Amino acid sequence: MGLVEELAPVTLRIRVLGQVDYLPVWQEMQAFTRNRTADTPDEVWLVQHPPVFTLGRNGKMEHVLAPGDIPVVPIDRGGQVTYHGPGQLVAYLLLDIRRSGLGVRELVMRIEQSIITLLSHYGITAEGDREAPGVYVQGSKIAALGLRVTKGCTYHGLSLNVDMDLEPFQRINPCGYAGLQVTQCKDLGIGQTPFELAGELCECLAAQLGYGALEWC
Repeated sequence: MGLVEELAPVTLRIRVLGQVDYLPVWQEMQAFTRNRTADTPDEVWLVQHPPVFTLGRNGKMEHVLAPGDIPVVPIDRGGQVTYHGPGQLVAYLLLDIRRSGLGVRELVMRIEQSIITLLSHYGITAEGDREAPGVYVQGSKIAALGLRVTKGCTYHGLSLNVDMDLEPFQRINPCGYAGLQVTQCKDLGIGQTPFELAGELCECLAAQLGYGALEWC
């Protein structure tokens, strides 16, 4: 990976937070990023959330069709509206990309490739989309991606649909695309739970982003 191998920190810290409410984790990500220094290790936070719709900075409420009793939270990542819920693996990427030398587009492509590689281990062919970031299997979205970059550091991250109720996606235009179909690992024959897949995903992320080791906290 050239520059990434030379500049990226050796170790990527992994924190398993379990199922937690969205709002406090978002606030903790902001605080972590605001207070980090040049020596702060990069981290990935692994979580699941209770049902919630999140609306990115450029998000339009017209894409929230019928939220019902699921809260809608406007947030500061890029992108439009998406859904988080139990059975979905969410990985928040708290990275200093100045150290890695990665641009945002290259970072997004490498994150997507991490998910593509993970799915390939189970015989699933997936692909990214440069016009609509995320990972797709035969046109159906299985993973969403949205980042916030401030002063060369990222937070927010990716969500991988594993074994969840997909009905709430019908209440929105996922990522701003009317009629976009979604899928999940379970429906593709992958029987692992979100946190059983988490270790493999983190290994794929580390390989793509140039980290030499994982430190589980």
